[in-house]
Amino acid sequence: MNHKPVRLRPMLASDFASLAAWMVETPLWQRYGLTRERAVSAFERGAANEDWLIVAEVDGDVRGFAWVLRQGAFGRSPYLRLIGVRPDSTSGGVGALLLGEMERRAAEVADDLFLLVSDFNLQAQQFYKRQGYTQVGAIDGYVLPDVTELLFRKRLRSIK
Repeated sequence: MNHKPVRLRPMLASDFASLAAWMVETPLWQRYGLTRERAVSAFERGAANEDWLIVAEVDGDVRGFAWVLRQGAFGRSPYLRLIGVRPDSTSGGVGALLLGEMERRAAEVADDLFLLVSDFNLQAQQFYKRQGYTQVGAIDGYVLPDVTELLFRKRLRSIK
């Protein structure tokens, strides 16, 4: 990423198609059968529901995004529905910046932030653990029949 400044901003409708374009090229989302149309439609629903949708950009080029449902976990706590960093921008701190912003927002309204991560996505599991998340459960076959979704939680009181 050449250490250029990363700017976080609200996701705009004009971002949906470009985000969907690289998402469908990513093996993780390919495994879940994501299509451009489904991704754009999901972002449209998230925006209509006033979910927290943000993007990270460098020099006006969107490098990643995060999406949180404000009361998505048990009707009580914010839930990180999706976070993604463009493959050519990983390991540059974009994901940590996006997650940190969502944690800051979540800490204003709740004590916890929850997320699911696939059992096969070891890199993401390690990322979340480095960010202070703890696995608190597992749900077999929740989204795909051959995948266990791991439930992670972070207590946010310390960042209030």
